[in-house]
Amino acid sequence: MKKVISISLGSAKRNHTATLELMNQSFTLERIGTDGDLSKMIELIREYDGKVDAFGLGGMDLYIQAVDRRYTLRDAQKVAAAARLTPIVDGSGLKNTLERRVVHYLQKETTVLKGRKRALVVSAMDRFGLADGLGQAGCEMSYGDLIYVLNVPIAVKSLHTLAFIARLIVPLVRLLPIQMIYPTGKKQESSKPRYPRYFQEADIIAGDFHFIKRYMPPQLPGKTIITNTVTAADLELLREIGVRTLVTTTPEIGGRSFGTNLMEAVLVAYSGGKTELKQDEYKRLLEELDFKPRIVEL
Repeated sequence: MKKVISISLGSAKRNHTATLELMNQSFTLERIGTDGDLSKMIELIREYDGKVDAFGLGGMDLYIQAVDRRYTLRDAQKVAAAARLTPIVDGSGLKNTLERRVVHYLQKETTVLKGRKRALVVSAMDRFGLADGLGQAGCEMSYGDLIYVLNVPIAVKSLHTLAFIARLIVPLVRLLPIQMIYPTGKKQESSKPRYPRYFQEADIIAGDFHFIKRYMPPQLPGKTIITNTVTAADLELLREIGVRTLVTTTPEIGGRSFGTNLMEAVLVAYSGGKTELKQDEYKRLLEELDFKPRIVEL
């Protein structure tokens, strides 16, 4: 049996273990949160290095995909460097392939994207494949990178504009402590609404669930959320605040959806690789394994 572990900067309250069968291979999946402690992440990676088949880097991105350029986050690079023997991935490769496939699936198999929908992607640099896919599907787009990462109340309306802004600010943002640009630890367990009108104006809210949960308003009646890393408790919360439809881009395993970092690590372990795969390899594996999104009508 292969073992895959996600070492996360996020809350330990979201820890979970599950088993998975893929094409006659058995996997044990585990998510370990460190409550925002970078040193503990490094310690755990060193402890399990060489003893597991792949690591997922959770609660942070190793890279920022600034539309047409990719930048490495300094804090994440330090953490990832602790893995000497076992491959470690952050989910970015899978986001760019799987989440585009999810948009195509929703277009073909559901009515979620039917009509002219207004979509807010809370951070397009974190979910570029999803952001680009929704735009290609005909949604009226708003990108919340300035709003929810930098607390600047300006919604970016085009990826071309976002690329221009990214070239100016990302070389500096990548050097900031990860806690300044992403909800970590206990911040993942509470909401602090920020500029709620952008949520309220959208029909579809998409992107990283921790961004969504941290900054969403107390009520989201009739909204569709496209995300992942959703627990059973998160599902109940979304039902209580009036969300109509939840789409998770990764499948349900053991009563929850895991992060793309862990699922990308599963694919790396499944392939027997020692590093992240190329885009065409992810596409081939996704077709072979036939991953489908989970769609829940709340």
